[in-house]
Amino acid sequence: MSCTRSKMDDVTLTIRLIRSFEYRNIRNIVVKGIPLNMLVKDFMAEINNRLQSDPALPVPFKRHKYDAMKVHSFAYGSKTSDTAINLDHDDWILDSSKTLQECSIRNETEISYFNLADYRQYKLNPQLLW
Repeated sequence: MSCTRSKMDDVTLTIRLIRSFEYRNIRNIVVKGIPLNMLVKDFMAEINNRLQSDPALPVPFKRHKYDAMKVHSFAYGSKTSDTAINLDHDDWILDSSKTLQECSIRNETEISYFNLADYRQYKLNPQLLW
């Protein structure tokens, strides 16, 4: 008996590309047909490839160094009051060695994709700049 992947295992996710926390410089991209058995590190590589080929995405977003993902919200769940990122639940930062399913990702989850050093700096002093 062969092990095949079913379309039921594929999900649609919203990726929130965060270039700047303080200035709320964020773009959303929707990715469809993502298998839940994909490793987070492979998913990050897939998103990086898509960023480079997306003509609608401004160049600064394509050149930014993204190296971490964190669940922003689950479908039909409550959202944080901070419009940039969920500062609570550091346990929601995705482990790159696990699969999306092991990280509790499910259909229509919103995931923030950002630079981890920028996140840590912002968490120390979360302020909005204009």
